[in-house]
Order: sequence, then C-alpha cells, then structure tokens
Amino acid sequence: MSLFVTFEGPDGSGKSTQINLVVEHLSRLGYRVLCTREPGGTAIGNQIRQVLHDVSNTEMSARAEILLYSASRAQLVEQVILPHLAQGGIVLCDRYADSTYAYQGYGRQLDFETLRMITHFATQGLTPNLTVYLDLPVEEGLRRKSAANVTGEGEWNRMDRLELAFHQRVRAGYLEMAQKEPGRWLIVDASAPVDQINQIICQRLEQVLAVTSKQQSVASTKIL
Repeated sequence: MSLFVTFEGPDGSGKSTQINLVVEHLSRLGYRVLCTREPGGTAIGNQIRQVLHDVSNTEMSARAEILLYSASRAQLVEQVILPHLAQGGIVLCDRYADSTYAYQGYGRQLDFETLRMITHFATQGLTPNLTVYLDLPVEEGLRRKSAANVTGEGEWNRMDRLELAFHQRVRAGYLEMAQKEPGRWLIVDASAPVDQINQIICQRLEQVLAVTSKQQSVASTKIL
C-alpha cells in the first residue's frame, strides 16, 4: 500500500526524532518505509541544499531561492518518491511543498499563484496523504536550533539568520494552511514530551492508513 507523509515545522521542533520513531513503528507493522528530506534526498538535491543553506550566499534573491528549492524537489519526486510509491511503499519526507508556501509565500511574501504553478510543475501534482506540523513558538525553535549548532548536532543555515518577523510570518502561515485543510494536516505541540508526540502521530497515521488502504482496495477492484 502506498502512502505519502510529510513533516513540517521549524528546525528544532523535533522532526528528525519523530520521523525516526515513525519509521520504527511502521517497520514493526510490516510496511516498507522510505525516509527522505528536503532540500536534498538525491545527489543533485544535496548539491542544491549546500547552495541554499550556505550563510555566505547573502545576495540570493527570493526568486532564485524558490527556483532552487523547486529544482531539488523536482529531482526528489521523480527519482525517489514516485518510484517508491509506485511499488506500494510508504514515504516519509522531512519538509515538502508546504515549506514553499510557508517560507516563500507567507515569509518572503511572493505571489501565491506563481508559487502554486511552480510547485505543481516540480511535484507533478503529488500531494501528501498526511502532513504533520510540529508547532513551536518561533523564539524556542531558534533557541533549539542555535543550541544544536553549538553542540554540532545541527546546522545554522542562511534561512535561520533571517529576522524574527520573517519566522513569525512563516509560523502563522503554517497554522493558516492547516486550518484550511484539516483533513490532511495534523498539528502537534512540539513542546510536549517526545513519546506523547509520537503517540499522537502514530494514532493519526494508523487512521489514515486504514482509510487509504480501503480506498486503494476499492480502486483496484474497479480496475479489475
């Protein structure tokens, strides 16, 4: 059974931790799980990631930024995500298209219609079955990210250096998108204990799995 799940939220919200726990949970249930990330996930995407995150690239325009993110996404979707889904597997992705709307739309305040057109082209119209948003106050997310950078457990990248108001617009954007599409989104308080967050995510994921399995079974029956 194929399923596409994405994880969104500020760096420092615990996305990587939760993705790893979900992989363990799904693997125990016997599912074939592939874990990837944005930007990156492919050799080409990783090269683009270096350019995007390099703190010395201060002259990068917002338009160049969105095109680079989309280039990495296009390669990831075609080379990694779609083939795994076509084989009936589950894909967990750390960030996806909603990051574009949050960071370049709400944050950079670029034209949404243009962003939708570029994103649809890059993703071939692929939409997640479930998007988990780990919500955290902006100041706390940046504090966690800074601390991880000091200990060598994370990186302080070009986007992290943007002004506080930018990150506040991003968070507000995520919450607005989730409110508009509650069937696809799951908002979780990222300040809660790790095991509690994981329990909430896995419960919702199992509900989505049940519904998706039924839908795919019906579709397969119709084809036969």
